[in-house]
Formats: sequence, C-alpha cells, structure tokens
Amino acid sequence: MKVKELLHGWEILSAADGVLETEVSGVCWDSREVRPGDLFVAMTGFAADGHRFIPQAMAAGAAAVLCQNAPEDGVPFVRVPDSRRALAVVGGNFFGHPADAMKMTGVTGTNGKTTTTYLLKEILESTGAKVGLIGTNQNMIGQEALPAERTTPESFALQALLAQMRDEGCTHVVMEVSSHALALDRVYGIPYDVGVFTNLTQDHLDFHQTMEAYCGAKAILFRNCRAGVVNADDPWTPRLTEGASCKLLTYGERAAADLRAEDVSLGMDHVSFTAVYRDSRTPVRVNIPGGFMVYNTLDVLGAALELGIPIEQSAAVLSRAAHVKGRVEVVPTPGKAYTILIDYAHSPDSMVNVLQTVKGFAKGRTIALFGCGGDRDKGKRPKMGRAAAENADFAIVTTDNPRTERPGDIIADILPGLEGLGTPYEVVEDRVEAIHWAMDHAEPGDVIVLCGKGHETYQEVGHEKRHMDEREIVRDYL
Repeated sequence: MKVKELLHGWEILSAADGVLETEVSGVCWDSREVRPGDLFVAMTGFAADGHRFIPQAMAAGAAAVLCQNAPEDGVPFVRVPDSRRALAVVGGNFFGHPADAMKMTGVTGTNGKTTTTYLLKEILESTGAKVGLIGTNQNMIGQEALPAERTTPESFALQALLAQMRDEGCTHVVMEVSSHALALDRVYGIPYDVGVFTNLTQDHLDFHQTMEAYCGAKAILFRNCRAGVVNADDPWTPRLTEGASCKLLTYGERAAADLRAEDVSLGMDHVSFTAVYRDSRTPVRVNIPGGFMVYNTLDVLGAALELGIPIEQSAAVLSRAAHVKGRVEVVPTPGKAYTILIDYAHSPDSMVNVLQTVKGFAKGRTIALFGCGGDRDKGKRPKMGRAAAENADFAIVTTDNPRTERPGDIIADILPGLEGLGTPYEVVEDRVEAIHWAMDHAEPGDVIVLCGKGHETYQEVGHEKRHMDEREIVRDYL
C-alpha cells in the first residue's frame, strides 16, 4: 500500500521527495520489531520519544518514517501534526475501517468494565449475533479466546484485531475503553454506536495527574458515539457529559434516571431488583453478589436497549449468565471451613465494594489480603489501607505487581491508612507466603479476599512477568 493511501484523510505537513508514492509492506511503531519494507511511525510516548529510534528503524530496513519532528537529512519521511493520531488513521486505512462493518460498544470507567462487557456479550449472543470482545481478561472472537496484553491495544493493533473480527463474521464488538486509550488516541476515529460509563474513582493518577484530567479522558468517548449510557448516581457524570454529542440514557438507584433499580435485594450469591423503564417494571436477577452489581447490571440493560434489545429479553439472559473470572470468584477449598475469593479490586472504591459485599454474608471474619502496584499512583496507597481498615475485620498487607519499586517501600506507603482504626493487620511481603499465612490462620466461617490480581496469572517484578496464579497457590498449598 502506498504511503499516501495510508494517510488518506490526514494532514501532511511535509514529505521527502517520492515518499508518498512509496509502497510499504507493513506498519510498525516499535523500532525493535521493524521488518524490511515497513513504515515506521515515530511517536512521542509516555516513557520515551520514538523519534530517538528512527536510526534503528532505518537500519532494520524501514521503507519510510512517519513522524512529527523532521528527522536527519537522508531519511525518507512524512511529517504530520500528530503522529499518534496518524497511526490510528493509518490503521483504519490499512485494514479498511473494520469498525464501520460492526456495531461497536465501548465501556469506560474505573470499575466494572470487564463484568459489563461480558454480560453484554452474553445478551447479544442470545440474539444470534457473533460478538467480538476486547478487554482486560482476554480478547474473544465468538467463543475463541485470544490473549490480551493491555485493556485496549495500540491503535494499529486494535484495527488489526477489529479486522480479524470482521473477517471472521462478527456483527458486534463490545470493548473496554481505558482512559489511557482515550488520552493516547488508541481508539481515535472509531465510531461507537453505544458508549457506557460505569463510575469514576481514584486510579491512574500517575498518568492523568488529576481527577479532572482523568474524567476528561473518559469524556472523549461520549464525543464519538451515537448513544451514551451513563451512571446518574456518579458525581462525575455531569462533568463527563459536558459537550457530549450523543443522546444520553441515564441509569441509577438513587438519582432520577431514565432506567432505575427499585426493590433491590442483595444475597450472598446474587443481586435482584426491579428495573423501571418508562412504563415497564421488569424483575432482574444476576448470580453475582455485591451492591455494585446493581450498577453493572443497569448499564448492561441500558446498552442493550440502545442496541435494540428489550429489557425483558436481557433480564432472561442475565438470570443464567456465567460468573466472570477474577470477579468475586470462589476458589475451591475442599475440607476447609473457610472461604477464599479472588477479586480484581485494585482501587480504594473497588476494595470497599467487594469487602462490603463479603461482610454481608460472611459468617466469620472478612479478611482482606492486598497490596498496591509499583510505578503507579502512590496517592491511592494509604487510601487502599484505609479501605481495608474500615471494611475488613483483618488485613494482610503484601505485594501486588511491584514492577521496578521495592515491595517494602510500597507497603510503607500503604500502612498509614491502616493506623488509628484498631483493625488488626499483618505484613507478609511475599504474596505467596501471605496467602499461605492467611490459610494457616483462618478460622471457621472466615472469608479471605485476595484483592488486586483477579484474572491475572502473573506477577510483574522489575520488567518481567513471572507466572503466579492464585488458584494454583491455594490448590497446591491445600
């Protein structure tokens, strides 16, 4: 494909002689993966500036360079105002704009994205649709599972995945859209039929710096969709929807909303409520516990409505929907009088949600085992400690994904949040040993909640991902 065809519809500031007519065989934005004949896209990144690696890309055989800053003399280049957005445009043109051929739903928010996408996928499949799913746990084409490196792939990789979904007959795509993806233009140019907002609580401030900027990133989705389904009970929703170009359907339990939950009942293994929409009242039950599931169900019902599926039909599917891996997931402990749950809770709000849920049905103590990720928002660490102190009967502070930080330093940031409330706690730095300690000291009726890892089967130490599946740790120790 010629460079000029890849950049169709995008502004070109300047180009070396003949470059626009150059045929390229592929597109790459990582100089270490360039193959002969590729177009190398140099982007200014969060951690590094891709323009620094143009010499390596050329040495590897790149046919041309797409960049923002003019390179050294002799490099066959095309210069554009924004090479990150240009990569998204190039991806759309290279793969023939696959999103246009499918119904696209994007789900954004701090918590609940994964559960929402899985439940909506089940509802859509009940209508006979073939659904692609993109998200934190995995990517899926129908029932085929594909690995996921991050919640939302880089724009060109995302377009490649969407093209694969289109080519394999998908009619709908349901995807998690992270704030990073929105801020870094990974989904630039993708038209969404429905955008869903779950909630906004503190997370990712190492990247966004402020909650206002975090909210602003999420708001981008609602300037690029036909219909928005938003949480009327979340205090950030008015700011999020300022300037939204789409029609809005609100949902909630407390505030006035288009779609409301009434008669809410929380069980140890389910939630149920009456969904009130216009003149209809529909009983709804989902076999996943927790008050937060009321919202994770309302947003699914709202999204399905915007995709043409009546609430009664969606409710019938939800009543038999499968549990989502890593979300209030029970780990088998045969012969033991205690219970172990795995949950992805890795923000203060999500910890409060899961621990309050467990408190509602635990016959003994609610025990929170948790840590915080390294190289991430340090401001939430004491808040995680506070969430455990206020909502658990006992806390075990350990390691999550330390990355390049010392685990002891991360734990030291957590501990101030545990002080002063009288909640007993233990520090066990090694996570495997911490799980063993919890099992050794559990009493009949206790519920141990392993917070933070959820679906993950690895631990990031330094720049390495080491295998660590908490299900295996529990099983092997038993």
